[in-house]
Amino acid sequence: MIKRILVPVDGGKLSDKAIQAGIALAAQLGAAIVGFAVEPTSRAFWRQDAHGSEVPDDGDAAEAPATSPRLALVHFEHCAQEAGVPYEGLCHRASRVDRAIIAAAEDLGCDLILMVTEGRGPFGEFLFGSQTKAVLAGCRLPLLILK
Repeated sequence: MIKRILVPVDGGKLSDKAIQAGIALAAQLGAAIVGFAVEPTSRAFWRQDAHGSEVPDDGDAAEAPATSPRLALVHFEHCAQEAGVPYEGLCHRASRVDRAIIAAAEDLGCDLILMVTEGRGPFGEFLFGSQTKAVLAGCRLPLLILK
């Protein structure tokens, strides 16, 4: 039985889809939800600019997008409260996002991880990587992937 669902969010355009899907699933199952965000410690990450294009993240806090991981967690909490779903939000700094997601799910006693992916295809994964694919490869917990 699924009692606790971990939903990683990053503040990007797919975060809201993950939030809504996670809350809906948790409500149907009577489960609690954990919103989880990772703030990368490495500068070698990508972010989306105002036009949705991928650009190198220079780590300049003054230019951080309005949809930061921490703000995504605030939005997540508000949505969960409105739906009446028990919620906990956590934000960690880590150099490996996939490992942080897996460790959090295991440490917090989650039964399922729910992630949303763009499905960029092999070329997109080669250029930008795939956190979802990395979590899938390293996780022993069930992983629900939405596209």
